[in-house]
Amino acid sequence: MSGAAELEGGCACGAVRYRLNAAPMFVHCCHCTSCQTETGSAFVINALIEASEVETTKGAAEPLLTPSESGRGQQIWRCPDCRVALWSNYGGANDAIRFVRVGTLDTPGALPPDIHIYTRSKLPWVRLPDGVPAVEVYYDSAALWPADSLARRNRALGLG
Repeated sequence: MSGAAELEGGCACGAVRYRLNAAPMFVHCCHCTSCQTETGSAFVINALIEASEVETTKGAAEPLLTPSESGRGQQIWRCPDCRVALWSNYGGANDAIRFVRVGTLDTPGALPPDIHIYTRSKLPWVRLPDGVPAVEVYYDSAALWPADSLARRNRALGLG
């Protein structure tokens, strides 16, 4: 993605603003029932990026631990004022990789999904686009992620 440093976003009230200082590693469109419930929508689009590449430019998001299907919890970072979810850490993970809510970007159309996940619970009226991988549950990152994104993920997780 070109112009990644130009991607900025924030909450609804403007108390928290952030900037992506690198292109995301991968972008998920998740159709799981947890995402549907948490967003009040049919799905959520998350841009996976190293926490170190998300610069808070105004205010500070606050973490809230919520239950997840994995049983390991999800940490959702929200604006302390309007409570909009800005990003998450999944699977009980620390804040190494953020799943930034693409809908909170000023230009959400700049990051279309690289994959649709958990389509087993996709709402029946949602039509998936041609040419974008779609899986019933999750997938093997090594099979679909670009090599540079895999290397970035491994560095962020301290795996090499």
